[in-house]
Amino acid sequence: MTNKRGEETRQLIKKSACSLFAGKGFKQVTMKDICEAANLSRGGLYCHYGSTREIFREIINNFMIQQGDSFSEKIEHQLSAKEILNEVLEKYKNEMLDSQSSLSLALYEYFSIDNTETGNELCAQYTASFNAWQTLLEYGIKNGEFHHVDIKSVFDLIIFSYQGVRMYSKIMPIDEDIPQRIIDQIKKIIVKE
Repeated sequence: MTNKRGEETRQLIKKSACSLFAGKGFKQVTMKDICEAANLSRGGLYCHYGSTREIFREIINNFMIQQGDSFSEKIEHQLSAKEILNEVLEKYKNEMLDSQSSLSLALYEYFSIDNTETGNELCAQYTASFNAWQTLLEYGIKNGEFHHVDIKSVFDLIIFSYQGVRMYSKIMPIDEDIPQRIIDQIKKIIVKE
């Protein structure tokens, strides 16, 4: 029972912290802020996490695992590659328009604090994301739904367009047409008509 309650508390902490990181960036969030947002004592928080870095690292690792698992699960259920792609690109479009929940600024701040420590983490995140996308793109190519594309280049186009718009959305209004134009072009490159 204690493990379940402890896991529930960790989820509450990450959810509260994620909202704070999206709103304030990484550097401006303190453990005190997270205590208040999660309605926990300092001891209650420190029982689970020792620093904002530790919490943020777990949040981004969970995002990467979820994306990879989501693609793999849908492929195992033999959903069409187009359907999977459309679903993820629609999610990306909505996230590009939602500057309030964007972690892009926090990601930039987190990974730029101490490049020697976080540089390898960032490369690992990039690689994990690439592996998930590679699996999806190869699946679509094999099924004849996608063009034979340069997977690495298409991945870079997707991920850097997505993160770029999310970063810009923190400092300027993003017209709804911008994400849609990006997604339409990505689909033209990938999907066979």
